[in-house]
Amino acid sequence: MRKLLSGIKKLILKFYHFLDRTFITPISRAVFYLLDKLRNNPFHVERFLNRPQILLYVSLGLAILTFILVDSQVITLVETEAEILSNEPVTILYNKEAYVVEGAVDSVDIILTGRKSALYLAKQLGEHDVVLDLTDYEPSETPRKVALSYNQTVDNINYKLDPAYVSVVIKKKVSVTKTISYDLVNEEKLNEKFSVENVTLDQSEVVVKGSADALDKIATVKAIIDLSNPKFTEAISYEIDNLPLVAYDENGQALDNVEIVPATVGANITFSTYKATVPLTVLTTGELIAGKAISSITINGKSDYTVDIYGDKEAIEKITSVPISIDIRNRGESGAETFKLSISKPVGVRYISESEARVVVSFGEEKQKTVDVSHIVARNLGSGLKVNLEGTNSVPVQVKGVSSVIDSLSAENIEAYIDLTDYKPGSYEVDVKIDSTDPKVNYVVASKVKIIITQ
Repeated sequence: MRKLLSGIKKLILKFYHFLDRTFITPISRAVFYLLDKLRNNPFHVERFLNRPQILLYVSLGLAILTFILVDSQVITLVETEAEILSNEPVTILYNKEAYVVEGAVDSVDIILTGRKSALYLAKQLGEHDVVLDLTDYEPSETPRKVALSYNQTVDNINYKLDPAYVSVVIKKKVSVTKTISYDLVNEEKLNEKFSVENVTLDQSEVVVKGSADALDKIATVKAIIDLSNPKFTEAISYEIDNLPLVAYDENGQALDNVEIVPATVGANITFSTYKATVPLTVLTTGELIAGKAISSITINGKSDYTVDIYGDKEAIEKITSVPISIDIRNRGESGAETFKLSISKPVGVRYISESEARVVVSFGEEKQKTVDVSHIVARNLGSGLKVNLEGTNSVPVQVKGVSSVIDSLSAENIEAYIDLTDYKPGSYEVDVKIDSTDPKVNYVVASKVKIIITQ
């Protein structure tokens, strides 16, 4: 009611200012001009106009003339204007228990045209009910063009819907039972030291309703668990309700043309904190200048440095070390160099106790020696196959490094292997490789070994 009274008040004020500006002020000026010209006229026009009856008749005449001009739209308060009401909701009328409607729109734009005063009332008082009435339509595979209707509540305005028509297909609703699983979202917002240990849903199956072809597209139905929930503050179990259910196709796209009953489920989710302490290892890229080798490496002042990692138990148990890499290309002239490195979290790690490392690498004169290695391990041999070395039982391995590092190395310290991935029965010559993560030692194997693979 306040909005209505305020609107009427503004309309009256605009009308008053219009009359004053357009009629009263110009006419008053014209009358005073004539009076000034006829002041000495013998007919005494001023005395004539000062009579109360004459002024009453003139005012009444001007009022009637103004009303006629405005009502006939010869003079308008304002020009015709347009207003767009965007995204007005559409009410769809049909039997929701028996049918499914495809192709309908959720919202439309309403374009209103008319006088500004009428548009104002239409916006303030209008309910803007847009309806798509399908109550008289039967199911059919053939699309049907149906008009939308608008409940116009204010006269003297024109309206247009965009779109004015929609092409819809009405299908019979069927239902199937689907097994549900869960999906975790916003994992990056969960406490980094927490991991999800277990999730138990309140129920394992739901009923999905829709058209037959829509149900055929369903690949999975999942309960969405939002891990950004502020209540998840401790590594304990929580009962959560009203988890939304979403149906997905085989491409992972959500299907919005099906109905899931019930629409939500509850779940019990348990968080744990799983930690492991692993060494931080240094890997190198590039080659030092000729004649130089790495004599020692310290990380944050220690030769053996460890970090704590947190995450899912299965992932953490597979991690034996956290690597960091330094580029030693063309280095070695100085006695030592310092590197400041960022520590990246390995796959499966949610939190790591250190994010940076200060690595000091010392250099010395390179020496070398040759070690005969007889124990060679075959890796990645196919199932059901056997391998035998042919000929010599050892290979020479050239070991390079500073004296203090390589002097203590023997054949027992060197892990030699051959990679037999994709090898089939037959005779082959294969390269011997050395398994080593110690950047202070370089291994060179010049010769190959002959092997025979049998069933």
